[in-house]
Amino acid sequence: MTWGNIAKGFFITGTDTGVGKTVVTAAIIKAIGLLGLRACGMKPIETGCIKEGDVLVPLDGMFLKTIARMEENVKHISPYCFESPLAPMAASEVEGVSIDFEKIKRAYTDLKKNYDAVVVEGIGGLLVPIRRDYFVLDLARDFGLPIIVVSRPALGTLNHTMLTVNYAIKEGLNVAGIIINYNCPPKDTLAEDTNPEIIKQISKAPLIGVFPYLTDMESVTIEKAVLKNLDIEILKKYL
Repeated sequence: MTWGNIAKGFFITGTDTGVGKTVVTAAIIKAIGLLGLRACGMKPIETGCIKEGDVLVPLDGMFLKTIARMEENVKHISPYCFESPLAPMAASEVEGVSIDFEKIKRAYTDLKKNYDAVVVEGIGGLLVPIRRDYFVLDLARDFGLPIIVVSRPALGTLNHTMLTVNYAIKEGLNVAGIIINYNCPPKDTLAEDTNPEIIKQISKAPLIGVFPYLTDMESVTIEKAVLKNLDIEILKKYL
């Protein structure tokens, strides 16, 4: 069951942690903007936050706020912040803070009233536990948004990407596509050269593009990379 009326937008997940979901979330926000729509970002649960005094600062949430030029308080973007760099279930247990999904739902409902689309960044991969009986997969299902899978370019990504895409489809999620993201400088390996074409041939979901490694995360840099490297027409049909 999804949370009320389905908004337009995407849920960004990954084949693993550290694959670059945040920069891809920013890229999708920019892509939606290029289609003439106003999009916002949301990272409902963020771990590994920085503590400034008594306040936990969600760096990813703040980055999305900047990229999307959002005026909302970051608490709407990242309702749950944990200092521990762990999976949500572990972080919530360590820090003694239980996750109330109604709080996430309320923040999401408020955001979708003010924007044409909401781009939600998950945490880790689909089977990362948020609590013992609830995973990122379940969070994606509750949001009711088509998902975009972010994967690595290197050796091993074929298996990881297909496991994620096929499991998502098996569980009834709508997979809009895959983005291969260079979260570090390319190594110019044969695997990197051949993986995109192989994924096109074997995946049930389309390849939206291969996003390059960026030396800066300025808004204009991300937008230029979107124009050059992503197939925005694939995204357009969901908006």
